[in-house]
Amino acid sequence: MKKQSVIILIVVVAAVVGVLYSFTGSQDQSAYADKIQEERDSKDQFMRTSQESPFANDSTAAFTGLRYYPVDIRYKVMATLSPITNKQVVLLATNDGKEQRYVQYAYADFDLGGYHNRLLILEMIDMGPFRGKLFLAFGDETSAVETYGAGRYLDLNKVQGANTVTLDFNLAYNPYCAYSDKFSCPLPPAENLLKVAIRAGERQYH
Repeated sequence: MKKQSVIILIVVVAAVVGVLYSFTGSQDQSAYADKIQEERDSKDQFMRTSQESPFANDSTAAFTGLRYYPVDIRYKVMATLSPITNKQVVLLATNDGKEQRYVQYAYADFDLGGYHNRLLILEMIDMGPFRGKLFLAFGDETSAVETYGAGRYLDLNKVQGANTVTLDFNLAYNPYCAYSDKFSCPLPPAENLLKVAIRAGERQYH
């Protein structure tokens, strides 16, 4: 085969691979967005119909649907997980002037929006069904402007021996006190007030 023909073949193969990769990536992102939308629809259904909803039995707070940013895969980030060995108890203030106890678990470091960001992950220590669960509350530059002023939450699971953790801000959600002052919700620790605008996940309800 002539050298020119080989070069042309390589170019054609590269182009085909690029198109296929782009198509597959587009499909993956579409499937991801569909999954997030399904979760949002399910949560709306829960808020509207469940007796455990913060809107249940409250005629003054008729549910009108949660508000979200468009799904953006750029806000699904892989963070480096740094466990804390000398763990300290952390007291978080709540929206109603009380306090809740947690213990330090790990730091999550990631780059986003032109900033290097670090979030403190806590572990619940008070007795009850959530003892030992992880807790991550954060604020950002959208707080009190586009999103709930007292911060938002992300759910995380413990993975033994993991040195990374996925932070999907498209799943960031409001605590119940964003909808009603009948609830007591912990505020983010000071180190979790980010300098970047996280335009992903749930927006301000009211």
